[in-house]
Amino acid sequence: MSVVTSPRPAKERPGTGAEDTSGLVTPRFLGDRPRSRWTSLAVRALLPVGLLALWWWLSASGRVDKNVLASPGSVVTAFRELWETGQLADYTEASAKRVGLGVLFGAGSGLLLGLVSGFSRLGEELIDTTMQMKRVVPFLALVPLFISWFGVDETFKIVLIAVSASAPMYAYTYLGVRGVDRKVVEAARGFGLTGPRLALTVVLPGALPNILMGLRISLGISLTALIAAEQVGTTEGIGYLVSLAQQYYRPDYMVLCIVLYALLGLAVDSLIRLVERTAMPWQRHLTMR
Repeated sequence: MSVVTSPRPAKERPGTGAEDTSGLVTPRFLGDRPRSRWTSLAVRALLPVGLLALWWWLSASGRVDKNVLASPGSVVTAFRELWETGQLADYTEASAKRVGLGVLFGAGSGLLLGLVSGFSRLGEELIDTTMQMKRVVPFLALVPLFISWFGVDETFKIVLIAVSASAPMYAYTYLGVRGVDRKVVEAARGFGLTGPRLALTVVLPGALPNILMGLRISLGISLTALIAAEQVGTTEGIGYLVSLAQQYYRPDYMVLCIVLYALLGLAVDSLIRLVERTAMPWQRHLTMR
């Protein structure tokens, strides 16, 4: 005689949807909660505003001698003087033009050489050794040689800035190209992409984060080269204003030049950030809030 067993209750069956879920918790949201633009700007400005307030307090309280560090008020007065005479606009335009041309030629050549060296074994054998030797040579050591070659005109200044900007762009581009997933490259080759088309449509977008970082570093170094270039044989530019401030001992002009360099660097960095947001929107989802 067979014995009929009753089925187990549904809540006791393993693997069914009727299990007891009292011990589970609702998973937390893993998506992106965008922060307000004004909140982000306020956070970014917090430290600079704090440093400005500290500077103002040290100057107003007399804890720092005005001959050592000019007060914010005197710097604003110096800014107004140069603005009213039109010299500030002329000097800033001259420096921006030199940096723009120098970075265009230097970073452009570094980008091209980095792509060739990173993408091709023959290119690496031909280029990398020379670029590594050039990278460790301080560009300031080339100033006397460049003066003897190009004189002290605009060519000397642009070439010096270009040389300083090429090495970081080459290094970061080479690193970015070598970091591209080889499976993606092989898949693209399987679809018939070769040569320049493969480099422009697959390799270059994959190396874009490193390339943009290299551009940031190149622009920062180019400002240093700009100071050195404008100390020689020039009558306009922020570097020339630095020379005048040293010659006539104007601490307000010295601090103003530092502020101008900082604002120029901030403008360039903001432009690169805009490019990053446009070309790589997924990068924003990788940061912790």
